[in-house]
Amino acid sequence: MSADATPGATLLVVEQLAKHYRLPRATLFGAAPRVNALQGVDFELAAGRSLGVVGESGSGKSTLARLVMALERPSAGRVRLDGQDLHALSPAALRAARSRLQMVFQDPYGSLDPRRTVLHTVAEPLRVLHGASAAEQRERAGAALDAVGLRPADLYKYPHEFSGGQRQRIAIARALITRPALIVADEPVSALDVSVQAQVLNLMQDLQDQFGLALLFISHDLAVVDMVCDEVLVLYQGRVVERGSPELLFRHAAHPYTRALMQAVPQLRPRARAQAPPPPVDASPGVAAAGCAFAPRCPWRQARCALERPLLRRIGDGHAAACHVAEQVLQGPGAAD
Repeated sequence: MSADATPGATLLVVEQLAKHYRLPRATLFGAAPRVNALQGVDFELAAGRSLGVVGESGSGKSTLARLVMALERPSAGRVRLDGQDLHALSPAALRAARSRLQMVFQDPYGSLDPRRTVLHTVAEPLRVLHGASAAEQRERAGAALDAVGLRPADLYKYPHEFSGGQRQRIAIARALITRPALIVADEPVSALDVSVQAQVLNLMQDLQDQFGLALLFISHDLAVVDMVCDEVLVLYQGRVVERGSPELLFRHAAHPYTRALMQAVPQLRPRARAQAPPPPVDASPGVAAAGCAFAPRCPWRQARCALERPLLRRIGDGHAAACHVAEQVLQGPGAAD
């Protein structure tokens, strides 16, 4: 049970991905307001590597997961898996491509059908995507359960007979059964107790090493991402505001938003948590539409921030930030030694 992607080769490419939603009209003849859930997101993910996407609620994380899985169509941009633009494929071609990417959802209770046995749930992708025989379904479902630390005899049980952590293992087994190259995990441990979270995270890392999976890990929990991921994207209002390795971001955060996120996480690389006192504010808290979206909340804001949106730019080896004063933030009293 292994993905056939070459380790280190580029597997997933996301280019200028955007998604806009129209909200209900407030009045009969008024314009429908628009929410920009994602705005020009770019990244690449290599086979066998893990990329974390973090941000507060409403930052666009789950929207990104649905677009990568081709569960929704983007307003602009492309998602390419193995060089194929997923949103340009025919329904039949997209169905074939889905065996290469699978998803693990947040809620281990709501993502499993309580009326179906574990065998039916885990083997469902084989039936839908490959038309596998009953014997093949049993064999591969048993192997998938064994890979996640459950017994083949558990195939004939129902979800209510398992704990939350065991249910999430079943969901991971379902994702593994098509031997995907990429797993998208959307908050996969947030509904679990802390002790169970560690077990599931260790399992996912072991499976990644064993099968060479690429992992797109969506989370609001920086400590979890620090444990699991090779690289991290920080999203704010649908834009990438910082990217780099966990070591860089959580010890040398250059964007004030990343630092604000770390302030909410107890004991996450403590040396990086102290925040520098803000410089004198020389700009109004109000921000023009073209300015930095974080400026109203930023202790480092300057006049330029209200007028000009910062672009994501390289500020060091493997480190990028969308902040006009990133270097000043790094050099301030709150920066790590």
